[in-house]
Amino acid sequence: MCGIIGYAGKKNAVPLVCDGLKKLEYRGYDSCGIAVKTNGIISVIKDKGKIADVLDSAEVRKLTGNIAMGHTRWATHGTVTQENAHPHLSSNGEIAVVHNGIIENYQELRKFLEGKGFKFHSQTDTEVIPNLIELYLREGKGFTDAVRESLNRLEGSYAVLIMRKGADMLIAARKESPLVLGLGAEGNFAASDIPAFLDHTKKVIYLSDFDMAVLNRDLKIYNVKTGLPVERKISTVEWSAEQAKKGNFEHFMLKEISEQAETLGKAIEQDRGSIEEIVTAIKAAKGIYFVACGSSYHACLAASYKFSKLAKKHINICLASEFPNFEHFLIPDSLVIAISQSGETADVLAAVKAAKAKKAKVISIVNVMGSTLARESDKAILMNAGPEICVLSTKTYTSQLAILTLIAYALAGRYEEGKGMLKELIRYIYYLTAESTRDYIKKLAVRLKDSQHIYTIGRGLQYPTAMEAALKIKEVSYIHAEGFAGGELKHGSIALIEKGTPCIVFTSTDTEKEILSNAMELKARGAYIIGVGPNNNEAFDTFIKVREAEEANSICQIIPIQILAYQLALLRGCDPDMPRNLAKSVTVK
Repeated sequence: MCGIIGYAGKKNAVPLVCDGLKKLEYRGYDSCGIAVKTNGIISVIKDKGKIADVLDSAEVRKLTGNIAMGHTRWATHGTVTQENAHPHLSSNGEIAVVHNGIIENYQELRKFLEGKGFKFHSQTDTEVIPNLIELYLREGKGFTDAVRESLNRLEGSYAVLIMRKGADMLIAARKESPLVLGLGAEGNFAASDIPAFLDHTKKVIYLSDFDMAVLNRDLKIYNVKTGLPVERKISTVEWSAEQAKKGNFEHFMLKEISEQAETLGKAIEQDRGSIEEIVTAIKAAKGIYFVACGSSYHACLAASYKFSKLAKKHINICLASEFPNFEHFLIPDSLVIAISQSGETADVLAAVKAAKAKKAKVISIVNVMGSTLARESDKAILMNAGPEICVLSTKTYTSQLAILTLIAYALAGRYEEGKGMLKELIRYIYYLTAESTRDYIKKLAVRLKDSQHIYTIGRGLQYPTAMEAALKIKEVSYIHAEGFAGGELKHGSIALIEKGTPCIVFTSTDTEKEILSNAMELKARGAYIIGVGPNNNEAFDTFIKVREAEEANSICQIIPIQILAYQLALLRGCDPDMPRNLAKSVTVK
């Protein structure tokens, strides 16, 4: 959620950190700030608002220093104010901290520190960290030991960067919040996500829980609990810096929608041996659970239909946040398949932790190499979608569906058939993302832009698509949208329909007759019907043609709605890349 970046090295750190913060905007934020160490003194500039308003100033440009760190805050503890923005200083002003995560025992620690005479200036949980460090420094401990002692008193999650007046170093540490190091020729970075420093280095170290890195022109990593040095593998990121830029597109959302023919091709180019290994694990398992959140959950729901139809295999679908209610059924022979774009989603990681405690096997489908989920899994499959910067999931959603579809076909002993079908689909995706399609859908968006409610319905594979479509519309355009199974309308939801209510109806060859009956029920009550599928019908006031793709309908039918959601956002004056109140990676429960 919050974004952090720090640099320690030979270069002026200020422009590197400010540029890195801009590359982390997609994570969602409401305030931002920077701390710079210049001639042994720490300068802090922070406020609520956009990075361009807070940090693109003459005051910031005057700052220079070889060590700096910045933060974009998404409010959890404390309202959106300048005082609550990061970085936070200790009472004596000599320690600065930026923090992502939640300190669960901060109230207890704050009362303890206030009893020692410490003054607090914010409502945040973060402010206890620099003051704890100051306390241990007062007791005579060295800087790194004071940091380690302080971190060991924290309950909850953290990714922190810490600097001290007069100390020629930046300390980075993590527990249950993402933090990755970037190793450069003239200095080292620490950030919550790779795009923050991808222009400068592709060599990275993914920190593990309780790692504490000391950065200057060198790099050393210690265990927070023991203080002993640890070794961590240096990896090379395959993403290019250009992939994390908008190029000629106005927004990342449109760029990433348009990339889906390419990303689907990369998603299905998996090592066949890896797919067969997953198939073997599924066949051997006694109880299979798909665990995910948001769009990834919709991909899991769609996949459960495919596993049932193609491979006659039952799958349990669980929202990650609700998984604790199912963990009592887990045994060592259970299999949990966890799906997450970032691999850092807190609820998914908690579910995986619960599964491992029961000694269940964990397989993950993830987009970020080296993410916590990938490392915590017995086996991980990469989506190969490249960086997804827009808060909304578009290309990674269809990549997840493609991989799950391929696994379902492989489970049914039809791997080559499934891969061939998906390759054929890719050629059609070019048409669905073409400018002519976008122009056609824009006309529909003009018709819908002032709607208060939009409803989406489908049956079979089109039901998860209806749910994902509603999510896309509401999270980026702020129009209330809900997705329903067509057969559920008469069980209450049809009461919401009145004259002119837009309803998007997803059809397929298998479900056409029944879902058209539902569409007619809606139309009879005054609904404005938008059909999405292979065949036009007199029930539709507007029709978006998407050719029949059978098991791949869930992939191709969502793309026009991704475009519709984007167009609605523009027409309503919303930022498609950074919807209000949302964050790309939900790293707190």
